[in-house]
Amino acid sequence: MKPVPAQPGWVYLVGAGPGDPELLTIKAARLIGEADVLVYDNLVSRAVLGLARPDAELMYAGKERGNHSLPQEQINQLLVRLAKTGKRVVRLKGGDPYIFGRGGEEVETLQADGVHFEVVPGITAAAGVGSYAGIPLTHRNYAQACVFVTGHLKDGSMNLDWPGLARKRQTVVIYMGLSGLSHLCAKLMEHGLPPEWPAAIVQHGTQPSQRTVTGTLASLPKLAEHANLRAPTLIIVGEVVTLRDKLRWFEEDRG
Repeated sequence: MKPVPAQPGWVYLVGAGPGDPELLTIKAARLIGEADVLVYDNLVSRAVLGLARPDAELMYAGKERGNHSLPQEQINQLLVRLAKTGKRVVRLKGGDPYIFGRGGEEVETLQADGVHFEVVPGITAAAGVGSYAGIPLTHRNYAQACVFVTGHLKDGSMNLDWPGLARKRQTVVIYMGLSGLSHLCAKLMEHGLPPEWPAAIVQHGTQPSQRTVTGTLASLPKLAEHANLRAPTLIIVGEVVTLRDKLRWFEEDRG
């Protein structure tokens, strides 16, 4: 079936994936190339933005820790206003719009204002970064479950379900947790995981600047500090981390 071009007066919430533009879906790449306006997040890579039309308007609406270019409520209303002027709007979000991307909040506003929208899923950071770091998130010998959590909550705290996370036979993936890494590791040990439990942190996963640091709950905070890692990062905790030495490929391929 022939693809339907992006419609004027619509908002497309598009998952931009973890960074490598070749990980975009075909639909995502097409919509990016057809958009009149792209409203993009901090986690969207330059390579993905490079797929936009030369005459497309690029509007940054990213959020970094302690530095929000626009509050979420203003972003919601911006999307409504742009669509109501007849623009073909692509709201580009790193990873997947509905996994720690606040896409649900934006869609609620669009729906309430009568704006047509579509949601285009993307490869979430956990899947993309885990693969490029050589760490499978599940493995029948090590982990039969995988849990995604965010490293900071609405009020800036890290008040997580620690007993539920500190379990063996599962993998825990923490988004946006670099600044709270020491607290995270300490809490997991406090609630029952041993200090030698494997853990990893990946900077700029799937991109040329990707760096991976592996260690244990006890050692990872210091290792990450010495490596001078910078956001965005992804933290992976669980025995699957031990497979990296055997399955790593991306960073080595790049030399």
